[in-house]
Amino acid sequence: MTLVKVNNNISRSIDGMMKELFSDFPNTVVKNFKEDGLHFPPVNITQKPNGYLLELAAPGLEKTDFNLKLDNNLLTISADRKTAAAEENSQLIRKEFDQRSFKRSFTLDEKIDRENITAKYENGILRLELPKKEIFKPAAKEINIS
Repeated sequence: MTLVKVNNNISRSIDGMMKELFSDFPNTVVKNFKEDGLHFPPVNITQKPNGYLLELAAPGLEKTDFNLKLDNNLLTISADRKTAAAEENSQLIRKEFDQRSFKRSFTLDEKIDRENITAKYENGILRLELPKKEIFKPAAKEINIS
């Protein structure tokens, strides 16, 4: 049997570099996404017996800022935020309000009644009711035992 000496300083420095590379990688990616403007408002989708409820959190917007478009099976929700003009006698010290526009798209299946989709914006939440077509609504059925 032969003994081989290993220089631990070299292996530790390589391990250290690898750990540093991989530990900094997620932070760098997240930071770049935020700076590049990749921002999507959070969405909740709830299934109900007669359809779906889509809730999109978008505080600080007006009803007129939204654009809803249905093209075949693709429902697109977008908003373009208008920036308010600053007062002449004031100076902005810090700005943390997000003034970015966004666009979200959802693919609808054949169960959705596209003609009766309704939308309502209230208290910073955009709510879309996506009703199911009559033929896709589950019907209660009684089964007789013979």
